[in-house]
Amino acid sequence: MMRPNFSIRRAANEGGFTLIEVMISMVILTIGAVGLLGVFGLAVKASQTSQADMIARQLASEAMENIYTARNTSQIQFNPQINTVANGGIFLDGMNSIKCPGPDGLLDTTDDVSCLTASGATCPNSGVECLTEPGPDGVMGTADDVILSLNNYQRQIQIVPLYDTNNILIPTLRQVTVTVQYTTPTTVAPKTYTIVEYVSGYH
Repeated sequence: MMRPNFSIRRAANEGGFTLIEVMISMVILTIGAVGLLGVFGLAVKASQTSQADMIARQLASEAMENIYTARNTSQIQFNPQINTVANGGIFLDGMNSIKCPGPDGLLDTTDDVSCLTASGATCPNSGVECLTEPGPDGVMGTADDVILSLNNYQRQIQIVPLYDTNNILIPTLRQVTVTVQYTTPTTVAPKTYTIVEYVSGYH
């Protein structure tokens, strides 16, 4: 008895991927994955910078609100106190570290004091304002809380008089510029955030 002779023949249109084709596709996928990793790194940097930007906005806003509150409560006289020290006022000249208000209750004046943490200890870096964030346990007020010093921030209050169209001084109006200068881990040059508003002697 003879066995049938089965021969395997490939159809002319039957085929598969060659090793070269597989390697080329792997290279293309790798290049795409590396590109996505670069975008992920940029997103992480952007989130770090956005937190620093938010803190800068808050520091500038609280200084401006502080001036309005002092005026509205008649805590200080508009003339001459709402001005910088160089012009006979009470607000410090130039860029200054972020400290907490002293006995007068106003920011960026000569009686500013060292800030305290949530637990009552003096903030690091000579009492520069600090933030308390929850530690690894995610709960505030525990021993593993993280203290974030704002020693990379400085604030300046500039107050200038305003004049009318005839170059006559307007005694009841000032231009107030609050500038916060700060650095972030991702930037080489310092960044700034500025608020400009007009403060009137009337309220």
